[in-house]
Amino acid sequence: MIGETLSATAKVSSPEKRERSFVGTPGKSDWKRRFSEQLVHAALSFCAAVSVATTLGIVFVLVFESSGFFAEVSLKEFLTSTRWTPLLKPQHFGVLPLVCGTLLVACGSALVALPVGLSTAIYLSEYASPRFREIVKPMLEILAGIPSVVYGYIAVIFISPLIRTIFPDADVFNAASASIVVGIMILPIIISLSEDVLRSVPGSLREAAFALGATKFDTITRVVVPAALSGIVASFLLAISRAIGETMAVTLAAGATPKLTLNPLESIQTMTGYIAQVSMGDTPHGSTEYYTVFAVGLLLFAMTLLMNIVSQWMLSKMREKYE
Repeated sequence: MIGETLSATAKVSSPEKRERSFVGTPGKSDWKRRFSEQLVHAALSFCAAVSVATTLGIVFVLVFESSGFFAEVSLKEFLTSTRWTPLLKPQHFGVLPLVCGTLLVACGSALVALPVGLSTAIYLSEYASPRFREIVKPMLEILAGIPSVVYGYIAVIFISPLIRTIFPDADVFNAASASIVVGIMILPIIISLSEDVLRSVPGSLREAAFALGATKFDTITRVVVPAALSGIVASFLLAISRAIGETMAVTLAAGATPKLTLNPLESIQTMTGYIAQVSMGDTPHGSTEYYTVFAVGLLLFAMTLLMNIVSQWMLSKMREKYE
């Protein structure tokens, strides 16, 4: 009896010992797997470090080079003066005309792109057939691959003459044509992101609305769009950030006249347009005019950073979570 018990115990413990022995001594394949995982982890950490270092380097360069400008021009004059003529005599260094031109183009492009983009995204998500969506959506996303200088020439050759036909007093280069062409440029961002967000809304919400007797239009406007509002707002903010940072199309379409005006039919100059103008290489290195590029770039960076902070706060307040 005792012998049978010892034999049974040996049979049970023997596989367990073998399993512990197998786990405790990893084979060659386990060593390769751990090495590859550590290699991937190191590569991803390196990429993250490069991204952070690049951002810090940009900030350092902007702040360091801008110090040469603010050593000659006071911050109060830079932010409050209403004349910007750093390349002419007498010189004035008030950046408000450039800020006004940038915001005028950004707001004008938002008025063009936001309603059209959201309406298109709703149609593709809720009304269009799968076959139609597969054909049209890639065609719309092709717009994002067209160079911005091409959009600028379209604005000068086609949009601006059309505006002058309707409004004869409009300048040849004006903020309205720049706003329209930039609005067309940011349409793919709004349509693509908003359509993806709308389609990610759970179908159970739609079915519940239909079960309560809601029409398709009521379901879209009162259930689907509010449920996807955080993603839609994110697409709007990303598109507006793209509009603020646009350079070539605005430089060609809006002109190069820094002017503190809200009239979209007049020629203006944006912050990016001025940076492109001075960066052509005609400005002496180390001069005050040269350092204006970094001062304007630093202000543009601060504006974009502030907008991103506000957008993250808004998204945290509006985000919807589903189980």
